[in-house]
Amino acid sequence: MPEPFQYGGQAVIEGVMMRGPKEMAVAVRKQAGDIVIDTKPINSLAQKYPFLKWPLLRGVLALFEAMVIGVKVLTYSANMAFDEEEETLSGREIAFTVFLAVGLAVLLFVIIPAAAAFFLKAYVNTFWQNILEGVLRIAIFLGYVLAIGRMSDVQRVFQYHGAEHKVIHAYEAGEKLTVDNARKYTTLHPRCGTSFMLFVLVLTIFLFSFLHTPDILSRIASRLLLLPVVAGLGYEFIKWSGKYACRSWVKAIIAPGLWLQKLTTREPDDSQLEVAICALEAVLARDSTC
Repeated sequence: MPEPFQYGGQAVIEGVMMRGPKEMAVAVRKQAGDIVIDTKPINSLAQKYPFLKWPLLRGVLALFEAMVIGVKVLTYSANMAFDEEEETLSGREIAFTVFLAVGLAVLLFVIIPAAAAFFLKAYVNTFWQNILEGVLRIAIFLGYVLAIGRMSDVQRVFQYHGAEHKVIHAYEAGEKLTVDNARKYTTLHPRCGTSFMLFVLVLTIFLFSFLHTPDILSRIASRLLLLPVVAGLGYEFIKWSGKYACRSWVKAIIAPGLWLQKLTTREPDDSQLEVAICALEAVLARDSTC
């Protein structure tokens, strides 16, 4: 018997996207107060190429598709939230946006830490260079999260992030999807992308600490080549931790990721919970008819 699908999503501008196995739904609160919902099928490459469902490969694919979907739903939510005429991005525009996002991530979390660690070679051995590189990578990530978390618009998104988690908790507990039921749950969830990022960053410390690279170019290249492996392992860890999160020893392992989510989630109000419920109900209804 196949495992039950693990529903999840992401916060968008004044709304929430929920994703099912074949469909996704975006619910956005407009300035007038009404909620608009858009549902679309998910055309995953794994449906056409089943080998992409294999462990590790499915994590790389999920990360890539999440970035593409994220660009689309953020554009849609911005248009709806501010009552602008709906715009759709072309394939070239989406590719360019994803390319920029990946490029920025590579600069911040690969090139800068790797270069900084390389220039410490006169003071520490290779092992400690790699350790300090990983620590710097985590520090950059924490600094980035803290910096954007001070922006009022981002704080609103973080509230919707918390609403998404609370509603998913209520659904997984088998409760009726109501604001009262969702309100009592925590804004922290073991399958959150924030936890995924922390695990990936910590994993790079362990993997890269065994590498010996004689020059800065090979150092950066080795990190880039291992990124798909790290992403794949991170995805498998998140799926596994979500499945066994109730076990005490698993709770200890995932605790740092949950603590970090306190920076990327905020307590939502009832109207935000209502939006998240609308998104999940919409995708559940679509999945039930497929």
